Amino acid sequence: MPRVLISGTIHDDGMAVLKARADIETVTMPDEQASTFMTMLADADALLIRTAPLPADAVAGAGRLKVVSRHGVGYDNIPVHALTAKGIPLALAIGANADTVAEHVFYLMLSIAKFGPSYDKAVRDGFWDDRNRLVAFDVGGRTLLLIGFGRVGRSVARLAQAFSMRVLAHDPMVSADDMAAAGVGKVDDWRAVLPEVDVISLHTPRLPETENMIAATELAAMKDEAILINTSRGGLIDEGALAEALNDGKLAGAGIDAFLDEPPPHGHPLLGCDRAVLSPHSAGITKEAAARLSIYAARNIVDALDGRLDPSYVVNQSVLAP
Repeated sequence: MPRVLISGTIHDDGMAVLKARADIETVTMPDEQASTFMTMLADADALLIRTAPLPADAVAGAGRLKVVSRHGVGYDNIPVHALTAKGIPLALAIGANADTVAEHVFYLMLSIAKFGPSYDKAVRDGFWDDRNRLVAFDVGGRTLLLIGFGRVGRSVARLAQAFSMRVLAHDPMVSADDMAAAGVGKVDDWRAVLPEVDVISLHTPRLPETENMIAATELAAMKDEAILINTSRGGLIDEGALAEALNDGKLAGAGIDAFLDEPPPHGHPLLGCDRAVLSPHSAGITKEAAARLSIYAARNIVDALDGRLDPSYVVNQSVLAP
C-alpha cells in the first residue's frame, strides 16, 4: 500500500481527498526536523509538504519516493536538483490561490493610494482635518506594470482593468499576442518603462537573475508617487535601499508581503517606515485558499500514484516519461 507522508498541517478538505482512497496510507510527521525527514522519508512513496525545508540528503535516501507535492506554488524549501537526480517530480498547487493573491495586491495598492493606515490613525488621534491634505489618489487611469504574467499576474491584470488601469507586463515566456488577448501590453525592457509606470507588482520567482532586481537604481528611476508591491518572494527587492527611498520621500509607498528573511528581524529597516504597508507573507492564505491548496496538493499526490500527474503542475518536467 502506498504511504503518503504529510509535513505540516493540511486543511481537512485536502486530507479528505487522500482518506477517500482506501488503498493509500497517510502518515503525519510529528515535527519538521531534518532528522525526522531522514527517518520517515525512507519508507514513503509520496510527500505532501508545506513550508519545512526538505533536506537533500533525505531525498537521496528515499528509495520508494515517487512524487513530492508542494502545498503552494513556491518551492524555495525544496531541493529540486536532488529530486531531479532521482527522477522524482515536484508538483505544485498551481492556480489554487492566484485570485487570492491578486486580491491582496489590490489591498496593498489601495491601502497606499488611499492613505488607509495614515487616515485611520488620524481619525483615532482626533485629526479629522487630515483629509484636507489631499494626499490620496485614484488608481483609475494609472499604469500598472506586472513583472511576471503567470496565473497571479493575469488575475491582477483583470482586477486592474476593472479599476480602469492601463496594464503592462514583462514576461519572456509569454508572447505579445497572448498578452494582447488579455488586454495587456508586452514590455521587453521593464527598466526602460519605470519612469512612466505608477504601480509595479512583482510576480516572478526568486532566481539568480531576479535577486535584488529592484534596487537603488530602479527605485531612483521610478515616479515619486509610484507604488511598489511584492507578494511573490523575498529577495527580489533590496530592502535596505527601499527603506532608504521611502524615508527620503521617494515613492508613494510600498506593499511588502514577502521578505528576504522571514519573519524580518527586529530592527529591520522597513519596520520603521510609515509608508510601507506590510503583511506576514499571507497574500495567498485565506480560509478558501487554504482549502483549495490542500485539495490541489492532495490531488497531485493521487494523480502521481495513479500515473496521470498533469505535467503543467510539475517543476522538473524532464523527469516525466515521454
